[in-house]
Amino acid sequence: MQPSEAPFTLHLADESRTILFGEDLALALKAGDCLALHGDLGSGKSTLSRAMIRAMADDPVLEVPSPTFTLVQNYRTRIPIAHFDLYRIGDPDELFELGLEEVLEDGIALVEWPEMAGGNLPETAIHLTLSHEGSGRAVSITGSEKTMSRIRRVMKIRDFLSRHGYGSARRRFLSGDASIFRAYEIIHPESGEPQVLMDWPKPPLGAPVLDGKPYAEVAHLATNALPFIAIGNALHERGFSTPAIRAADRDDGILIMEDLGRDGVLDEAGRPIEERYMESAACLARLHDQAVPRDIPVDDALYHVPEFDPTAMKIEVSLLPDWHLPWKSGHPVEPARRDEYFAIWDELIDILHGAETHLLLRDYHSPNLIWLADRTGTDRVGIIDFQDAMIGPTAYDVASLVQDARVDMDPALSERLLRHYLSLRTSSSFDEDNFRTAFAIMAAQRNCKLAGIWVRLLQRDGKPYYMKHMPRTLSYLNSVFRHPALQRLKTWCLDAGMELEP
Repeated sequence: MQPSEAPFTLHLADESRTILFGEDLALALKAGDCLALHGDLGSGKSTLSRAMIRAMADDPVLEVPSPTFTLVQNYRTRIPIAHFDLYRIGDPDELFELGLEEVLEDGIALVEWPEMAGGNLPETAIHLTLSHEGSGRAVSITGSEKTMSRIRRVMKIRDFLSRHGYGSARRRFLSGDASIFRAYEIIHPESGEPQVLMDWPKPPLGAPVLDGKPYAEVAHLATNALPFIAIGNALHERGFSTPAIRAADRDDGILIMEDLGRDGVLDEAGRPIEERYMESAACLARLHDQAVPRDIPVDDALYHVPEFDPTAMKIEVSLLPDWHLPWKSGHPVEPARRDEYFAIWDELIDILHGAETHLLLRDYHSPNLIWLADRTGTDRVGIIDFQDAMIGPTAYDVASLVQDARVDMDPALSERLLRHYLSLRTSSSFDEDNFRTAFAIMAAQRNCKLAGIWVRLLQRDGKPYYMKHMPRTLSYLNSVFRHPALQRLKTWCLDAGMELEP
């Protein structure tokens, strides 16, 4: 183990603070973590373990007996947990018979009396020592720098909550996303409605990919909370249902915001609910018919909404030859073929120069749309993801919705959604033919990007879950290849060995 420079220490004033700390610690732990709990009888090890397990299960009354006699208790929680008590083992090697190694393959181990394990705990174990201190307890934690950074992060969030009147709020994991860095929690105050907390620590810049700039900078992806706050405020002020922000620390990337709920635009079987998709299309039409500023003030800052420029478009479609095709074929794309691919995209981007542009939300699809049944009209469409918004072709977000990357969209429904959107665009300057051409190009651009992203998430980030979207993505891509403007791109993809038939 590579210890941190100094242990993380804090005072727990009473039993309730010990429980809150256990709940916070549950948010910092990941599969593969082994937490060694040191302390005398009555020091609070069982209280802390019970709080962590209940938080991971999101069940405040879950029965969590002491494993003193059973030696180990297993729990099928959000991340599987095994609670070990080694006080009664006769030989340190018994730990292997209890299944510690198997637990750590995909779960978390909480180990009381770790001294009895001899040297059989993993070197990466987190060591937590509890001791009596006045009327409360002191806790000291040591671990690797990587592990300690996670623990310090959840405690920094607790400090933030305390500063904003949520010091005693219960915290529960809500979700992560395809981003490696962003996560969300539900905050349950002692009184009042639950809130959502966004945890967005500063990500590393990454290796340069173009002109000395990392991918996120070239693609204009947000790397801090300012764009989310700015775009959210601008939409909220114009009557759109984005979550109201209650408190924010832009530097640390911690936000408390309104909880719009969990009711989305899909039914229980994961199928699109047509009424909700239709209203979502109408919401886009409403957005595209009103002005949104390029420069948005946020307290002492001014956020300039970037443009979805040709460089950003091309760095995104580069994910197809850089990730998808090597995964498919087992070898890199030849330089000449790669150059031909980008030459085709140069021509397609030139066609977009006359396309209508507006605020482009980027991921306007089912995971990011909340249905607010108690509101009316397009106000029923809650929008929760817009931090990467840019100024670009209006057709992009329509394509995101009509060809929802997470849902099997019936082609007939897709066409009804598109027609519904078009029927609401009544401005005399709106050109449907130009829009449909832009739609085909933007749908192709998005699906080429996604075909690479799914592979990158698998190979670079260890997230195989997203690969289930690949057949759908290729089917969507194949469907827009019917447009005459995309014939060269279709031929290139087929020659490169892509499987495009639905």
